Amino acid sequence: MTHLRTIKSFVKRSGRVTSGQQVALDTLLPKYGIQPEKGIVDFAKLFGNDNPVIIEIGFGMGHSLTALAEQYPENNYFGIEVYDAGVGALLADMQKLNLSNLRVSNHDAVEIIKQNIADASVAGFQVFFPDPWHKKRHHKRRLIQSDFINLLVSKLNPNGFIHLATDWGNYAEHMLAVCNENKLLTNQSQTQTYIARPKTRPVTKYEKRGTRLGHDVWDLFYLKKD
Repeated sequence: MTHLRTIKSFVKRSGRVTSGQQVALDTLLPKYGIQPEKGIVDFAKLFGNDNPVIIEIGFGMGHSLTALAEQYPENNYFGIEVYDAGVGALLADMQKLNLSNLRVSNHDAVEIIKQNIADASVAGFQVFFPDPWHKKRHHKRRLIQSDFINLLVSKLNPNGFIHLATDWGNYAEHMLAVCNENKLLTNQSQTQTYIARPKTRPVTKYEKRGTRLGHDVWDLFYLKKD
């Protein structure tokens, strides 16, 4: 039997949390947050409907995720991020925009997905600009590895999607190779490589900065077979 190698989805950051973000963490996280010890999540009960659930791993400050939740109210969104300032910012924006189709967790994504997400219950996973660990000796720390993709696929509905994006060419090639290994996934690129950025993926602040610096961006989009 093979076991998913223990790998953290992101390095825990202790950056400065503003007073407003801390208030959101203290008052809203108990209401909208999902804790690993609560077990398998009943999404229909959590959101009060049977709408498709899309999970974003590593949402940063959450601006693109709240934009998606606001633009597509017919979907439910669940964001996972360990950066406290980002979680606080997302929660504050949720309250400001009165978003009822968004939930959050500030725990490691591998732990949450393994312990809290039922098999074949997710419409899609999004991982945008994960830490590239660009030094070759650190590549083993990258989130997108075969075991992790296999885990995501097990949680997807038939025809569910995995959407990845990076501005590191080497990581893009690595993502492509890893996803192509999984026989349950089909690449939606006509060239079987990368796709143009879908309109459904908001351009992040991080991405805009990279574009100004001349960075290219690679999007990968896969569907799970029936």
